[in-house]
Amino acid sequence: MIDPRRGFIYATGDVPRGGTKGFFDATVGTVIFNKVFNIGFVAHHLNRPNESMIIGDSKLPMRFTAHTSAYIKLGSKSQYTNQTAIMPSIIYTYQNGFQQLNIGTYIKYGGFTAGAWFRNRDAFILTLGINTEKFKIGYSYDVTVSKLNNGVSGGSHEISLGFNLNCKDKPKSFRTISCPSF
Repeated sequence: MIDPRRGFIYATGDVPRGGTKGFFDATVGTVIFNKVFNIGFVAHHLNRPNESMIIGDSKLPMRFTAHTSAYIKLGSKSQYTNQTAIMPSIIYTYQNGFQQLNIGTYIKYGGFTAGAWFRNRDAFILTLGINTEKFKIGYSYDVTVSKLNNGVSGGSHEISLGFNLNCKDKPKSFRTISCPSF
């Protein structure tokens, strides 16, 4: 469709839909937790919206995610206040015949967090983070170990910033998750 010297010279075979594209997308999930352990399940794209940009249908397949993690304090029998914990986690995702399994853990010391993850047959991920009363900042680096690594990408970097908002306690009769932080 594009000539290197003359630019766009051939017409496209796509039939434009016209206008803008937007759609409603429904998701539902649940999590069960206590102070040490949590497990959850999420179903995405329940209504299978049409994401086609041309005339025709391209239904977005439903995606299912299951996750679990634990918060294990280390050295809890020490006579000193210990703020160290290990947080092993597993995340499994399935969508339209494709599967992804992430297995990893974080080590937390006070407001500092470091972690390592492996995404099945694809990537090794290293993370660092700082959590204060007002904000969270994190950094992760993904190293591709699959055939997708063509020797050019060198991995990917991600920086995240989150703000901790004040959370008012709900009355006990309505309490589900008080100020969740996952």
